[in-house]
Amino acid sequence: MYVITGAAGFIGSALVGLLNQQNVTDLILVDDFVHYHDKTPNLLGKQFTEKIERDDFFTVWDEKQWPLKGVFHLGARTDTTETNKPLFDRLNRNYSKEVWKRCTQWSIPLIYASSGATYGLGELGYEDRHDIVSDLEPLNEYGRSKNDFDAWALAESATPPSWYGLKFFNVYGPNEYHKGRMASVVWHTYRQVRATGAMKLFRSHRDDIADGHQQRDFIYVKDLCNVMIWLMSEQPENHGLYNLGTGEARTFLDLARATFRAMGKEEAISFIDTPADIRDKYQYYTQAEMGKLRAAGYDAPFRSLEEGVGEYVSEYLVPGEYL
Repeated sequence: MYVITGAAGFIGSALVGLLNQQNVTDLILVDDFVHYHDKTPNLLGKQFTEKIERDDFFTVWDEKQWPLKGVFHLGARTDTTETNKPLFDRLNRNYSKEVWKRCTQWSIPLIYASSGATYGLGELGYEDRHDIVSDLEPLNEYGRSKNDFDAWALAESATPPSWYGLKFFNVYGPNEYHKGRMASVVWHTYRQVRATGAMKLFRSHRDDIADGHQQRDFIYVKDLCNVMIWLMSEQPENHGLYNLGTGEARTFLDLARATFRAMGKEEAISFIDTPADIRDKYQYYTQAEMGKLRAAGYDAPFRSLEEGVGEYVSEYLVPGEYL
């Protein structure tokens, strides 16, 4: 039996779907189900044992003390434009501490979602070293909340029997329909091209980087979930923080062009100013150093950007399917 928090969201529901494909159905799903109507389709047809409201979870867990094989803690406030620190305190920092404490108390393996946003502008690089965590300078409250919890976890002497904090980079793929502004650029490109025949990308506001040549490490959600499933199964001895990207930075132009090709459409790309509310907090380059995960034993390949976008568009976006 496994717990998945954030189970109705993008990555959480994709993980449920892939576990179901492996005949794993003894799952306890945790989320804000009262207010999740726009995410309802993410769990349609999924098999699980129980759904529990996010705010009731700890009370129920303390009462039932399920014989869990592991916890996938993916629930969090993920809006990078949100500035309400008390909200991040409650949903990201403190909620994660409560999950950690129970996994420690009852010796339950834990995987939790950190973020590539912890690296800020990349002043210290993108290597998943523990000794740089206290010096990182995230650009927004979301990134700070994730980095603060990473630092807290590393300082704890009492830990779960195995634990892995995964620094997700730019994730794209099925089940992100509900995310709106926070959805991947693949999703936005598909919608814009379908509606107008063209795509508008953010203009570069740096003289040394051409428009559309901002680079990110884009990872397909299935690849990301496969890593989580492997970690929970194999539980390598080197516990701690791990990057989770592909290890290859690609430009937004590459991503948009791959989407046009997957749609069978002629390329039509123009540029607009980056919104003022995120312009000063915009990462122009991210690339995960993946040596630590590979050294831990994970040897499966990651899909190329073209492969991932092609599958996402043809098998999910065009038919409107969910994972």
